[in-house]
Amino acid sequence: MFEKKPKLTTTKQKKRDIPEGLWIKCKSCGEMLYSKELADNLKVCAKCDYHFPLNSRERIASLADEGTFQEVDADLVSVDTLKFTGVAAYTERLKTYQRQTGLNDAVITGACKIGGHDTSLAVMDFTFLGASMGSVVGEKIARAIEKATELKIPVIVVSASGGARMYEGILSLMQMAKTSAALSRHAKAGLPYISVLTHPTTAGVMASYASLGDAIIAEPKALIGFAGPRVIKETTQQELPDGFQTSEFLLERGLIDAIVHRKQLRETLGKMIDYFSGRAGRKFKAA
Repeated sequence: MFEKKPKLTTTKQKKRDIPEGLWIKCKSCGEMLYSKELADNLKVCAKCDYHFPLNSRERIASLADEGTFQEVDADLVSVDTLKFTGVAAYTERLKTYQRQTGLNDAVITGACKIGGHDTSLAVMDFTFLGASMGSVVGEKIARAIEKATELKIPVIVVSASGGARMYEGILSLMQMAKTSAALSRHAKAGLPYISVLTHPTTAGVMASYASLGDAIIAEPKALIGFAGPRVIKETTQQELPDGFQTSEFLLERGLIDAIVHRKQLRETLGKMIDYFSGRAGRKFKAA
């Protein structure tokens, strides 16, 4: 039996009679979308093709061959080395986001098969502190790269980030160099790295590992760049071109290699790994 979709009505009802989250309004076209159908469609609007954000678990499920993903380094947790207080204590913000997301930090790393190829995969999660890059995020991504180098397999990083994590100061900025150095060693070993950019990918993440792929691909209409358009406009006092810092804008100027629809992303990554390596790597065992 097929599940019957509840009828959408414009008549006034008591708030308690409408289940929360049953219908979702598309931010692009305004269409009301049935949440289950949206999830089944990989969170892509069936009317206008708008790509809603995916969390890291959803993203992994959409990319990894079924049943193959093995998470590693899940127990790494950020600490408040700088004793940051600011508007809210860093330790309290970490606890809040850990409780809300079920994650320890803003990236999940591990191993899986994509198109039958053993692959080291890192997926950032914007729901955790804007996927800001602190010491744990940098360490996990660096380890994922180093493990791929050791096992002679490809590495894929799916980025979505507001940039470096201000709560960790220079310790956060150091991750830019650490991850880039790991990728340099990976490249010297003749191994492929594919960078996948999703909305938004900005600042320190874009200025480091996100822009270093042998192939750099993006989802449609993602915001990609170092500083945001508003900051650039206010700084330069110049009008910006239409679509500035979108995937499409960057593709036209040769700054990324391809824009890939979410439904074709797994297949495309498999073909790219095929092209770069032409072989499957050794089995990646979780630590």
